[in-house]
Amino acid sequence: MSRPSVWSALAGLELSIRYVQVGEWRTRVLEAGEGEPLVLMHGTGGHLEAYAHNIGPLAERFRVIAYEYPGHGHTTHTTRDLELPDYVAHLDGLFDALGVDRTNLSGESLGGWVALKYAAAHPERVGKVVLNTPGGTMATPEVMERIRSLSQAAADDPTEERIRARLEWLMADPSSVTDELVDIRRAIYARPGFAESMRHILCLQDPVIRARNLVTDAELAAVTGPALVVWTSDDPSGPAAAGMSMAAKMPDARFEVIKDAGHWPQWEQSETFNALALEFLTGGKP
Repeated sequence: MSRPSVWSALAGLELSIRYVQVGEWRTRVLEAGEGEPLVLMHGTGGHLEAYAHNIGPLAERFRVIAYEYPGHGHTTHTTRDLELPDYVAHLDGLFDALGVDRTNLSGESLGGWVALKYAAAHPERVGKVVLNTPGGTMATPEVMERIRSLSQAAADDPTEERIRARLEWLMADPSSVTDELVDIRRAIYARPGFAESMRHILCLQDPVIRARNLVTDAELAAVTGPALVVWTSDDPSGPAAAGMSMAAKMPDARFEVIKDAGHWPQWEQSETFNALALEFLTGGKP
């Protein structure tokens, strides 16, 4: 099956990609659309192109902001371990730099973890929250080791085969991993210094470090704004029951499942995610 390219998904949009200085981090940021802000937050080792097939539909209703974390993508590499307080502080600084007082958040995997922590710590700056297979509540040794081994191998030796293996772990259908996706990530992973940066990113896969960063029940209860927890039928990171439990512990949350999708919904599943997110974020208003 032919898959649309990142460029074709973004073609025709009025958008900007620039770098914003947030403390020590030269942060890569994409913006598109107007209106109420909606921040898109990628997963571990990811980059803003992960949202290429979401940006257009979401930008029809929102000022969409996609960015890359410290140590990730084309943002400044890290030479020290990054834990959740680092990501939360960076996000808060980014809002100040962009003049954003209050926003909606949409996070996938690590992005969902950061979104939860941020919403619990700064409820006055957060409207609605969309969590797509979010991390932060599980610490499964075999999953953590798989993420660590695949990710570090791809960063240490960014061959097509190793990058593809890392991406295929995310997808329900290996054919979803196009040559273009491999090339985008390979260019990032091949940057000088990225292998060291990846080691520090992956500190969250260490059981001791992860334990002190997990999302607590008290933090879930502190996410008082409306939340949508989205899980997928074929997520290798954990069962849908984890997402259901998360939603049950938040004051105003609903739970949905996307079928035939892995940890990262792609292509046809992106359309399902976009529809769910827009219906939730707009209250069903056209």
